[in-house]
Amino acid sequence: MNKYKWNYPTNIWVGENSVKDLNLACTNLNISKPLLVTDSNFSKSQIIEEIMIKLKNDNFLVELFSNFSGNPTGTNVSDGVNFYKKNKCDGVITIGGGSALDVGKAIAFMSGQTLSLWDFEDIGDNWKKANADLIVPIIAIPTTAGTGSETGRASVILNEETGVKKIIFHPKFLPSIVILDPVLTIGLPPNITAATGMDALAHSLEAYCAPGYHPMADGIALEGMRLVNEWLIKVFKDGANLEGRMNMLTAASMGSTAFQKGLGAIHSLSHPVNAVNNIHHGLSNAIFMPYVLTFNKKEIEKKVIKICDYLEINNKSFQGFIDWVLDLRKKLDIPHKLSEVIDEKNFEIDRLSKMAIEDPSTSTNPRKMSVDDMKIIYEHSMLGKLF
Repeated sequence: MNKYKWNYPTNIWVGENSVKDLNLACTNLNISKPLLVTDSNFSKSQIIEEIMIKLKNDNFLVELFSNFSGNPTGTNVSDGVNFYKKNKCDGVITIGGGSALDVGKAIAFMSGQTLSLWDFEDIGDNWKKANADLIVPIIAIPTTAGTGSETGRASVILNEETGVKKIIFHPKFLPSIVILDPVLTIGLPPNITAATGMDALAHSLEAYCAPGYHPMADGIALEGMRLVNEWLIKVFKDGANLEGRMNMLTAASMGSTAFQKGLGAIHSLSHPVNAVNNIHHGLSNAIFMPYVLTFNKKEIEKKVIKICDYLEINNKSFQGFIDWVLDLRKKLDIPHKLSEVIDEKNFEIDRLSKMAIEDPSTSTNPRKMSVDDMKIIYEHSMLGKLF
C-alpha cells in the first residue's frame, strides 16, 4: 500500500505503517515534550508501548495520560491540563477513538486558556474569547473509523453538573498533523467496526441533507457515503482487510470535514442518550437514522434520490434509500428499536427531548423541530415505528 500526504483540510499522512513517522511529525511541529493521550485500555497495548519506546529512544520526553471515561467529562479535561502543565509538555499526541481524540484536542486547547471550558461552547462567537496563540500543536491518530474527530474543529465533552454533552469549538482544534494508518484499526471488533462506520455515514448523510449552500461539503459527503457503501460490510466481515480499513478511515475523516456545513436530528437525539444512558454514539446514530430520515422526508427527498444515484442503489427513490439503510443495519447486527438497548423504565423521555431540542445540531436539521417532535421521534424509535 502506497503512502500519501494530503494537505486538506489539514496535513494528513496516509498509509500502512504511517504511524512510524510519528517522530518526524513531532519534529516538524517543534514538539520535544509531547503528552500522549489515549484511553486506559489502549494505553496497555503493544502499539502504545512501541510508540512510547520509539519516542524516548529518539530523545522525546513523552508523558502518557489516559485518565478519562468513554464519555469524556470536563473534569477529565481539567485533569489532563493539570498533568500537561505539571510535566511542562509542549504539544499533544492524541491516539485512539473519538473520546481520546476529543480529550486530547481539548487538553491542547485549554492548556493556555484562563476561562472555563464551557465558555467556549459552540454558540455564536464564543470561540473568539480564546487566546489562539496559546493553543499548542496537536497530532491526531485515529484507531477507529467513525467520529472523524481528527479532522474536526470541536470536541464533545460532558458537563457532569448538567448531564449535558457540550460541543466545544475553535478553528485551531483542527490538528496540525493527522496520521491515518489502517494497521491501527485491524483489531477493532465487528460491533465497534459497525457502530463507528455508521457514525461516519451519519456525518456525511446529515451534512449532505443540511440546508444551506456548501457545494464543497456536499461533494465530500457524497463520496464519504459511497466509501461506506463499498467498504463497511467488507471490513465488518473481514477486519484484516487493509484496503477496506484505509477507505473507512478516509470516509470518517471526510464525514467530519463535511459536517462543517451542519448536522441534524440524528445527532440531536443521540447526544442525550449518550450522556444519560451511556449508549455508544455510533450505535445510537445508527438506530435513529431511519426514523429521522422518514420524519424529514418532505424536506430531503430530492437530495436522498441524488444520494441513491451516486451510490448506485437500484431503487432510486426515497423508499429505496430507506430500504438500503435498513438492510445495511441488519447486515451489521444493528438493533432496529431503541428499546433493544435502553430499558423503558430508564428512559426519561421528557428530559431527553428537552436536551435534544437544545443540542446545536438541531439548528441545521432540514425540518424545523420542536420539543414535541423530539419526543415523537424518541417514541417511534422505542417502538420501531418509522414515519
